[in-house]
Parts: sequence; structure tokens; C-alpha cells
Amino acid sequence: MTTSSEISDRILESVLAKRLLPGARLSEQQLATLFGCSRTIVREALTRLSVRQLVVSSVGSGWYIAAPTQEEASETFEARRVIETGLLRSRERLDSAGLKRLRQHLQQQRRALKSGDTGLRSFLLGDFHVCLAQCLGNAVLANTLKDLTARTTLIAIEHQSDADAAHSCEEHARIVEALDAGDLARAEKLMAAHLGTWHLKLPMQDETAAARAPDPLMALQEVLQPLDVHGASRTPSPKTAAKDRTARPSRST
Repeated sequence: MTTSSEISDRILESVLAKRLLPGARLSEQQLATLFGCSRTIVREALTRLSVRQLVVSSVGSGWYIAAPTQEEASETFEARRVIETGLLRSRERLDSAGLKRLRQHLQQQRRALKSGDTGLRSFLLGDFHVCLAQCLGNAVLANTLKDLTARTTLIAIEHQSDADAAHSCEEHARIVEALDAGDLARAEKLMAAHLGTWHLKLPMQDETAAARAPDPLMALQEVLQPLDVHGASRTPSPKTAAKDRTARPSRST
């Protein structure tokens, strides 16, 4: 059976891939059907995301993807700047394994840019920052950055052009070049400039205009499909999980 952690991770991944938009409604019953689990497990996943400020609940209405305000957006970018530049400042050098992983990540970004897959492109551009934190040896801050990156994605939703995405990838490449040269001070400056550029570019969401979109089962199933980042899914798709559950023979009493 799918766990609450797997459900929350899938929703987070779909936010990063811009498949779930601010204000999108998340039905407990539909999620339970898609993932082949109980509503209790779904509620645990949504509650976890609510604590992480990625999902909000409305009494009598349900759960929705968060739509950050201008103040929240500013605070989120400032938090990312402090964490990401601080991580680079606290290290003397990145090891060869970390550099290899970052180069591979850049290759994935470039393939996504070339393919025109905007969802995968968005996910990878955000995931680069999480990957960098992991390579720098801080898993706790890497997990924190997953949430912060998702929140900035909600702010930037639908406003990143193909040219913007390509420019972001090239800025990532320059950061990796500085790390490869052992110049973490330069990498820190490049990261600060990179985050500052996108902070200034990103328009804020109009909360009053955030659509409470209908949530047909097929649409929810589509946006929650796993991303094929490495050529293989990490967890069963919601549809598969639901089929497995319904196909399981009942126990005789």
C-alpha cells in the first residue's frame, strides 16, 4: 500500500513540475482511489504538506495547493539565499563524486530543455539546488530546500519562458564551473546573483484570482504521474496502485 510519505512526495514533485497550480483542489477521496489507500493515509500526507506550507485547508471546502502572498514570496527567497550561499560559504571544496553528480544533473537539464518538456524542465531546474545541498553534505537543509523551491515554483508558475529556463541552466553551469575550480567564494557570489535575478523577475500571484479548479479524477491522475527523471519511476503510479488494490482477493472469514 502507498504510504503517506510517498503521496506527499508525489504531490511535491508535481508542484515542482508545475502540474499542480496554486489554488488547485485536492480531494481526499480521489487521492485515496488513485493511490489505493485509505483517506486516513491521504489526510496524513496533506497534513504534512500543510505544515510545510505547500497545502492549505478550508473548513467545509477541502484541501488546496497554496498560493503564496507577496510577503511570503519575499521571505521564501530570502530564506533560500541565506541557506544556499551559507552552505557554499561553509565548505572548502566539493569532492569529485559531488562534481560528477552535478555535471550529470546539468546534462539532464539540457536534455529537458531540448525536448521541450516544460514540466520536467521546471522540476530539474529547481531540483539542482536540492542536489547541490546534498552534494555539499547537508541532507537536512536539502530537504528544507525542497519545500522552499516548491514554494518559489508556486510563485513563478507559468511565468518562466524558454529563454529564461535556458538562462537559468547556464547560470547553474557557471556555478558548477566555479565549484570545479575550487573557487567556492565565486560559486557563492554566482548563487546569490542567480537567486536575486529570479527574485526580481517573478511576478506575484493574485490570491483573489487563484482559480479553485475542478478536480476530475482523470485530471488528478495525470498531474500526479511520476516524473521519468532517470528512465524509471521511483514509486508505483497512482493508477497502478489503485488497480493492485482492487485486484487483491478478499480474505475469507
